[in-house]
Amino acid sequence: MGRLDDKVAVITGASSGIGRATMELFGREGAKVVGSSRSESKLNEGLEVVKAAGGEGIVVPADLEQDGSAEKIAAAAIEAFGRIDVLVNNAGVGWQYGIDNPGTMGGVHEASLDNWRAIIGGVDLEGYFTMISACLPRMIERGSGSIVNVASMAGLTGLYDAHAYTAAKGALINLGRSMGITYIKNGVRTNSVCPGFVDTPMIAPAMGLFADPEVAARMSPMGRAARPEEIAYAVLFLASDEASYVNASALVVDSGSTARSFAL
Repeated sequence: MGRLDDKVAVITGASSGIGRATMELFGREGAKVVGSSRSESKLNEGLEVVKAAGGEGIVVPADLEQDGSAEKIAAAAIEAFGRIDVLVNNAGVGWQYGIDNPGTMGGVHEASLDNWRAIIGGVDLEGYFTMISACLPRMIERGSGSIVNVASMAGLTGLYDAHAYTAAKGALINLGRSMGITYIKNGVRTNSVCPGFVDTPMIAPAMGLFADPEVAARMSPMGRAARPEEIAYAVLFLASDEASYVNASALVVDSGSTARSFAL
């Protein structure tokens, strides 16, 4: 028996990193997966892994910054499988995006309004809202569901830069709290996962820092970045019925980074 047997799970940002690991893990655990991202070829690669392990699913290429994309994803899930039991909101941007789009991962003093809107009004916050708006009514209608928002430890602590990013992640965490206490009466749980550094394409430019043990220890008490599957297992727990009494919570998966007052 899988931990998600017979559940239909929609996963955004499913072509790489945490989203890809989550789609593959959910498939192995019995879920019918609906993976979405902008990269159709990478989505298909992930779906092939799911099917090779005996799982089932579909992929829906979509850009959440475009109007109608969230409804397109939700409608495809309903058409293919008849319902939505789990929504994993994972699509987002990070360190690499700041290199490609200068200013977006800077401090307030160096960011333009367009930089701010690219993060807050883009996929990192508004994209989560549109996916929730598309999937939540279907869950309410059925009287059950689990929403897991992938936020960040940066939503709980300050950073010296990436101020729009930290604002978006903090908003996601508090949105999850508000939704949790509101929609549990409809049978829908909402929780957040707050990863620390994860070895994904999103932070690839920073991964070289972990090559120096002294620097790595400052970045993470374990001295390394997480593997995407280590975050996916936390998402799996919150999505599953094992977490039936977990609601409006923020599960931190950061090797202890946010637990310390300063790095030695």
